[in-house]
Amino acid sequence: MIENHMQPERIPISGVLQLIKYYPYYRRTIAWYLDRAVCKQVDNIDRVYDMEKLKTMYRYLKNERECYYIKYKENGRWRLIGDISLYRGKIAVVIARPWQNRHLGRACVRALLERAKCVGCKQVEAEIYPFNLQSRKMFLSVGFVRVSEEKYVYDL
Repeated sequence: MIENHMQPERIPISGVLQLIKYYPYYRRTIAWYLDRAVCKQVDNIDRVYDMEKLKTMYRYLKNERECYYIKYKENGRWRLIGDISLYRGKIAVVIARPWQNRHLGRACVRALLERAKCVGCKQVEAEIYPFNLQSRKMFLSVGFVRVSEEKYVYDL
């Protein structure tokens, strides 16, 4: 939740991509966080999430941030493929590995940058681990600028 702003239920991006306001659906989302490579990209940990850690994370995101699922239509079927959140000018995104490197994250980040502008943010930050070349490349391609080893900013 962003103070004084109602979170939209849906943010359409294209005919095959949209952001959907978070709702508990752990059975589906745990799959992303059972992937050791995704956990390394996101949290710089060498272990996967268990269900309790997943629930704790989403409770925090729901209460402290605007959190959305990334919904992608492939072969006529909508699928949840990741999540993205915004809070106090900070953005975080997770895309399940089968859907990485398709420029879906870029489109979602651009959409959330528009949302950030609408709620009055002047700048958006992303924290990216130095080894996460994939995320660095994606955020730079959207227009973020590296200001320190792990900090990237986008001026709105």
